[in-house]
Amino acid sequence: MASSKPPQGHFTLLYFAAASSFTKKSSEIFRAPLPARDLFQVLEKRYPGFTEKVLSSCAVTVNLEYIDLDEDQDGENSLVIKEGDEVAVIPPVSSG
Repeated sequence: MASSKPPQGHFTLLYFAAASSFTKKSSEIFRAPLPARDLFQVLEKRYPGFTEKVLSSCAVTVNLEYIDLDEDQDGENSLVIKEGDEVAVIPPVSSG
């Protein structure tokens, strides 16, 4: 199975579960670079209500590694999403 690379200067954002239902998409291409702390703003602008309904309870990964966007809000340790990165919005996982 071949993975499709985003066009030059872009990254891929994958949506799962509630994120996919809200956006009506399973993935989308965005321009890179993008400071990770700005990702929620970009998504909220494109999909009003997304932050409250989806992002407030989801985790975010960049290249399969979880990132903490709350910790990044102060500008320290500012991760930048780069060209070719794969970002995912992952819903909470319950166990039981």
